[in-house]
Amino acid sequence: MRVIDLNKTFGSVMAVKSASFDVPGAQMIGVIGRSGAGKSTLLRMINHLTPATSGSILIDGRDILALRGAARHAWQRDCAMIFQQFNLVPRLDVLTNVMLGRLNRHGTLRSLLKVFGREDIARGLHALERLGIADQALKRAEDLSGGQQQRVAIARALTQDPRMILADEPIASLDPMSAQVVMDSLRQIHERDGLTVICNLHTLDTARTYCDRVIGMRDGAIVYDGPAHAVTTDVARDIYGADDSFNEGVTSTVLEPDDRRAAEVAYLRAAEAGA
Repeated sequence: MRVIDLNKTFGSVMAVKSASFDVPGAQMIGVIGRSGAGKSTLLRMINHLTPATSGSILIDGRDILALRGAARHAWQRDCAMIFQQFNLVPRLDVLTNVMLGRLNRHGTLRSLLKVFGREDIARGLHALERLGIADQALKRAEDLSGGQQQRVAIARALTQDPRMILADEPIASLDPMSAQVVMDSLRQIHERDGLTVICNLHTLDTARTYCDRVIGMRDGAIVYDGPAHAVTTDVARDIYGADDSFNEGVTSTVLEPDDRRAAEVAYLRAAEAGA
């Protein structure tokens, strides 16, 4: 994949500015930066959920931003998206939620009738087994924990037979233990299936632990693109636009959720005071 001079404006706001990078092979990439840095917009443009203002995204020499109709839907099937809020149907059982990932591979009538064959069911169960939650297949999605629901969303993405997986803040609403399980799952998919996985992440420790490469964004621009292990405190300070008082603890999943939120608020207040 080649992203070339990608831009997105919302009115007078430049959400993504001249973003360019190459993904030559299967990689696990973490995109980090403060809220509003343009991370989610970048992923949504790659998936073609949000139209770009200008620029190109080349896959096998084809600009996917120019795709329309069936070709666009085919790309969204190949580029599976995982969201922070899971996007499951709460009242449907887990297995049906997973098999919904197969809908865009069937004809319109079959999709409307939600008719799944034995192969689809087998794929769904296999995906749930890989994620360690096959025993939850017949439960309603709303009865699962947040971490389990996110694993259902990952299983649904797997049933699409994607070429790439994009995860938009997949652990932002999870407790540290559930976050670890979800990130372990995404890393295993990258290694076992040979898929590129691009994750938007707030936490530096998560990016260093799970990702081969980190793309750092600030104010819509890419300000760092390199190995995860090379994201030093000084590099992180530049990505987050912070001064010498920057403390990595404000991004750490080691903190309990309430403590982490308090640290984030304190940091943002200090940053605003120094602005």
